[in-house]
Amino acid sequence: MSNEFSVKDKVVVITGAGGVLCGCMAKSLGRAGARIAVLDINENAAKIVTEEIIAGGSEAIAVKCDVLEKESIEAASKEVLKSFGGVDVLINGAGGNNKMATTGPDLSFFDMPADAIRFVFDLNFLGTLLPTQIFAKLMAEKGEGVVLNVSSMNAFKPLTKIPAYSAAKAAVSNFTQWLAVHMCQNYSKTIRVNAIAPGFFITEQNRFLVTDEKTGEFTPRGQSIVNHTPMNRFGQAEELSGTLIWLISDAARFVTGIVVPVDGGYSAFGGV
Repeated sequence: MSNEFSVKDKVVVITGAGGVLCGCMAKSLGRAGARIAVLDINENAAKIVTEEIIAGGSEAIAVKCDVLEKESIEAASKEVLKSFGGVDVLINGAGGNNKMATTGPDLSFFDMPADAIRFVFDLNFLGTLLPTQIFAKLMAEKGEGVVLNVSSMNAFKPLTKIPAYSAAKAAVSNFTQWLAVHMCQNYSKTIRVNAIAPGFFITEQNRFLVTDEKTGEFTPRGQSIVNHTPMNRFGQAEELSGTLIWLISDAARFVTGIVVPVDGGYSAFGGV
């Protein structure tokens, strides 16, 4: 059974891996023996994660990559191939929100600028689609591989205040299902595409919404999230690792086209 869950020696490319959640994914997979390509637009952040993985005894490279620029992604793929010789897994983790695409006392829905909405949608949806075009093509050429997208609870139940982010993550979930069918029907039955939908984790992108900058206490929104999560807390980044490893390992070899909530029960709770 343990061999089925092994990710040892798999070459895993992770976008947005300089961030909190995807950085934790990268380190967890490194500890499990995978070879990690840490891609991020912030090269310093990517290097910090890479150094931690290498210090733990695993292989990793840091690669600067803008997921909205195809030339940047192609250059990153060449670095990965040069270092590791191939790609087994792509984790599309780059994403985030924008304050100017978030409604509030100082910004109504009717005044949200189109550029901010476009930025959020592009970062989350195009930032998933474009890297997939480059790296999944390599998988199609060899007839095997795994794509894992990062969706959100917002794709199941849109949250207040963040319409662009909710819509973009819904698009990621839909694309996950579409691509799973497309790869099986046109390229290989052993190329799998799934997604995880994290519940509520405190990251740099959402910190200003859920905690008070001065006191560190939950904002009313943050407290509401905890109240509507049956486990009564925010998730810890490492708590994504078990689902992550399952979905990219052979233990999930008959699993494709699904979006798995990792949410402490949030999606099951009706609020009463």
